[in-house]
Amino acid sequence: MSDGDRLDPEQRQTLRRRLEEVRQELRSLLDGNRGGTRPVSLDEPIGRISRIDALAQQKMAQASRGMQQRRLRLVEAALESMEAGEYGICRLCEEPIGIARLQARPETPFCLDCQQDREDERSNAPR
Repeated sequence: MSDGDRLDPEQRQTLRRRLEEVRQELRSLLDGNRGGTRPVSLDEPIGRISRIDALAQQKMAQASRGMQQRRLRLVEAALESMEAGEYGICRLCEEPIGIARLQARPETPFCLDCQQDREDERSNAPR
């Protein structure tokens, strides 16, 4: 990696602040949406359609919560890699991750090419 590929201290500090903001935002969201994932009681006196709607909303809330938890783990891992001096390096090819990609998604552990390769592998995997 050449010096031109490295993040400068100002970029690193800006990305650290962004990661910390995202972490706080995700923690707040996760704390606030716990109620939406509670089981729907079959004893509640609501109609069949309302119960189906409540179950659908519960599934959506669970999926959203799961995505938020995964993103929070990525954000925390990015902050740890920043502390270790490894932030901004793709975990697969070990090449620098572009600054534009880091600005858009500061928690990303992969460069754009490796991320695309991973998505291609998943879409081609037998189910």
